[in-house]
Amino acid sequence: MKFGAGQSVKRVEDVRLLTGKGNFTDDLQRDGMLYGVTLRSPMAHAEIRSIDTSAALALPGVVAVYTHADVADYGPIPCLVPFSGKVTTPRILLASDRVRFVGDAVAFVVGETREAARAGAEAIEVDYAELPVVASIEAAIAPGAPKIWEAAASNSLFDWAVGDAEANKAALAGSAHVTRLRLVQNRVAPTSMEVRAALGEYDADSGVFTLSTGSQGVAGMRAMLAGPILKVAPEQVRIVTGDVGGGFGMKTFIYAEYPLVLHAARHLGKPVKWTGERSDAFQTDTHGRAMVSDAALGFDADGLITALSVETWSDLGAYQAQYGPAIQTVAGGRIMGGVYRIPTIHNLVHGVVTNTAPVDAYRGAGRPESAYIMERLIEAAARELGLGVDDIRRRNLLTPAELPHDNGIGLTFDIGNFPAVLDKALAQADWAGFPARKAEAARKGLRLGRGIAYYVEIAGGGGTDEYADVRVASDGMVEMAVGTQSNGQGHETAYAQVLSEKLGIDMEQIRIVQGNTDRLDEGHGTGGSRSMAFGGGAVLASADALIERGIELAKVDLDAAEVDYADGLFRARGTNATRSLAEIAAAHPGGLDGRSKYTTGKPAPTFPNGCHIAEIALDPATGKVTVTRYSLVDDFGKLVNPMLVEGQIHGGVAQGLGQALLEDVVYTEDGQLVTGSFMDYGVPRADDMPTAIGFDTLGTPSPTNPLGVKGCGEAGTIGAMPSIMNAIIDALDGTQIEMPATIEKLWRAARALEGRQAAE
Repeated sequence: MKFGAGQSVKRVEDVRLLTGKGNFTDDLQRDGMLYGVTLRSPMAHAEIRSIDTSAALALPGVVAVYTHADVADYGPIPCLVPFSGKVTTPRILLASDRVRFVGDAVAFVVGETREAARAGAEAIEVDYAELPVVASIEAAIAPGAPKIWEAAASNSLFDWAVGDAEANKAALAGSAHVTRLRLVQNRVAPTSMEVRAALGEYDADSGVFTLSTGSQGVAGMRAMLAGPILKVAPEQVRIVTGDVGGGFGMKTFIYAEYPLVLHAARHLGKPVKWTGERSDAFQTDTHGRAMVSDAALGFDADGLITALSVETWSDLGAYQAQYGPAIQTVAGGRIMGGVYRIPTIHNLVHGVVTNTAPVDAYRGAGRPESAYIMERLIEAAARELGLGVDDIRRRNLLTPAELPHDNGIGLTFDIGNFPAVLDKALAQADWAGFPARKAEAARKGLRLGRGIAYYVEIAGGGGTDEYADVRVASDGMVEMAVGTQSNGQGHETAYAQVLSEKLGIDMEQIRIVQGNTDRLDEGHGTGGSRSMAFGGGAVLASADALIERGIELAKVDLDAAEVDYADGLFRARGTNATRSLAEIAAAHPGGLDGRSKYTTGKPAPTFPNGCHIAEIALDPATGKVTVTRYSLVDDFGKLVNPMLVEGQIHGGVAQGLGQALLEDVVYTEDGQLVTGSFMDYGVPRADDMPTAIGFDTLGTPSPTNPLGVKGCGEAGTIGAMPSIMNAIIDALDGTQIEMPATIEKLWRAARALEGRQAAE
């Protein structure tokens, strides 16, 4: 089939985007539209004694100023993780008596122009009384630390654990060798190209709110916004998402500006648009990672793993975000240990609040963190045991004969060939040729290092079902609405390929629709690499239902007892009589249309996995690192569009490289954000990336969904962080170093190493 599933088709959406015809939130214009600006707290922790808005309201062009009293009837932004409810940390829309991090929303100003609204925000006078600040995990859990939430016993709000602690302790005690590491995973900011923006509208006649915003799924956002916050029926809220310039998990969530523009639109009777600036993004977009772990990995005398123990302190920020408490626990905590043969695993996570921006899902959402811990441990253990880093993995990876495998902490790995992926990756990386390259680099004064990361991801979360809704026009154009949301992944292309192959029609006859609750008000959105497994299943289910409806209608039109369907035609069996999709749709308006639900009935995760191998050159004179080679082999099951998959991997590797080498959200001890702009926060550029990424796959189909796919959107990030860091540590002869491995940090480490070696 031309352009069917499995082929590298160029993205159909790119023509629109590259010719300036994209439809992003800030592109939207409405007659009489007003503009909003949020006044944010400059204090990390303080009482609000008073707010004087009179000077702001007196300024030309300022239409309204809202403080907590104006929006007190709305509910707080909810935390959706059940076990976090032991101590609530309500995130109200505008602070009432206390602010808890720099960037906390204090007032919302609406003006005739952005400039007027900004001037109004600057004119507001707030009397703050500073309170003690805890801006790091260490400060928050120190004895006698001031509490951020008075209702809590301490700043450590919850403990979550999986595994048998006593059995694990005994296994470690009986091990021939135990490798121990304290690992710090730096806080990162999800710097999407398109900043957050929101347009609020209100129809007084119908009582319907309309929110236009970049999201990762409109149906889920409507459910969170309507009842819990606006306190209205879902039918009174419409959410529209056009093109989205990057999400990375961060655009899944509700932020204060979304209900605020709706409130202002209803109060003022005019559309109100808020567009964040980059400073808003650094201060208030949910951050990622931010954790410290003490980890231990035990081995027997043959280099086989006996036990894994991890204790983590997870920084939640000042508030428990919508999914924040789940990221290092149920999302990432159950996959700790990866696809290695580990008899006993114990994982303990403490959720700690600090006077910093909230932390929630960021590309991979707990899975990169877990893989990083395991791959740093196993590579360190190889050095301590005198084993090759490839050999130690080969000894401990589960074999196909051992699958399915229950990992003992909540997951069963279903299918795969992990040793084959490792061997294929080693061959692709020219593992055997490394010593010669290392010697050549040394002659140039460079230290060459290589690192492996074998990762596995639990993908396909966020619900056990997904929806699609099909309509066929009288000209034969097939419109398929889906419940997921593209943030740049290429869903319009991939879904069209699946539908093209199923219906036997050209992709030009297909239009994929997303991001409008009026068109499809059910669906779980995009996140956790679930879209093709669940959304693709829904597309197939909807196509099957369309064909069934069409066959019944064609039986009547063709006066035939048996009708077959193929290549866009319904054909009476045994005759040449046919009806096309267009003819059936024209004869029976709406007769082919319908909504379908694809469901697995129970959680049906997929397990994308792969091996990344990074090779880096470190210049000890400057501390500069260059990624000279990067090779990977992934098992994503069947690939709908290999080119899109490879593009997703390249982007993921860039984000993993960014965290490994550059990115770090830094707060001072008093909670001031140091890295509040691109002048201070480093993101990877093209010249930071390897000149080429060797990419290959081992397509073991997933048994959990009809397409046999496993998900790929987060995999690049998961493999890149540990492989690059392991390569850097190898270049430093095993010197342990933490992310981000900045130039200064590496220069100092290289100097210290050369000093020690000279002394020896």
